Amino acid sequence: MDSASTNSLWPLEGINPIDRTLLKAQVDASHPVKNFMIENFLETSFADQVHECFPSFDEAKSLGKQTAATVNEQNKYQVMDSSCFAPPLLKLHEMLQSDYFCNLLSDVFDIPNIMSDPELIGGGIHQTGPRGHLDVHVDFNYVKDRKLFRRMNILIYFNKDWRDDWGGNIELWDQEVRNCVHSFTPIFNRCVVFETNEISYHGVTAVRCPESTSRRSFAGYYYTKDEPDWWDGKAHSTIFKARPDEKLKGSVLMPAEKIFRLFRRARRKIFGS
Repeated sequence: MDSASTNSLWPLEGINPIDRTLLKAQVDASHPVKNFMIENFLETSFADQVHECFPSFDEAKSLGKQTAATVNEQNKYQVMDSSCFAPPLLKLHEMLQSDYFCNLLSDVFDIPNIMSDPELIGGGIHQTGPRGHLDVHVDFNYVKDRKLFRRMNILIYFNKDWRDDWGGNIELWDQEVRNCVHSFTPIFNRCVVFETNEISYHGVTAVRCPESTSRRSFAGYYYTKDEPDWWDGKAHSTIFKARPDEKLKGSVLMPAEKIFRLFRRARRKIFGS
């Protein structure tokens, strides 16, 4: 997605030049929420450098934390502390945080004043091991202490020789979670960006890779201080929905876990532990 003029002005060394006009056309044609996918997002040599410095699954466990261990999410770890990043990963993080890249996203998505998150809350290095998964959901919509509205996700994959039968696809669903509209395999140097709002349902299919490997990605989230059109004044955390073929999960397992969480929360209020 480059042109002679784009190349001459492109300031992000390591990311392949992007033609905004072509990218905006892709975004405008996307649905149900605006999104784009770019192959070979990073320059080959830089992508290889990031791949080589990625921590192993066991290292990610020790450096970061498990995101959850629930019926909806399993065997996924994340490293948000950028002081733990090797130089190539830190460089990638800084470019995705840059004013230039935020301006590009604002332009192609028609969302003014996009802001990055240097704290990488929920982002950074993501690793999902065998038998891991992340069910379909919409993300939290508001950061109360910083008064920021969640607007966009970026995901870059670092999985060489990833096989289709290993799963781990990022899926974008329709508003009712009846139809999967997009499904992207997490192949090496692929970038997926999508707008987040109250209908941006997405999830990751079950990971079936060998024990010797894991699904690896780098994630970042973007915000605005301005209220989006969809804001109704109600902040919420992650909201999960079952896929059409997950009737047991949707009708029994998810409600049971919700009741358990409410019980545990009430117990803490009463007993303080």
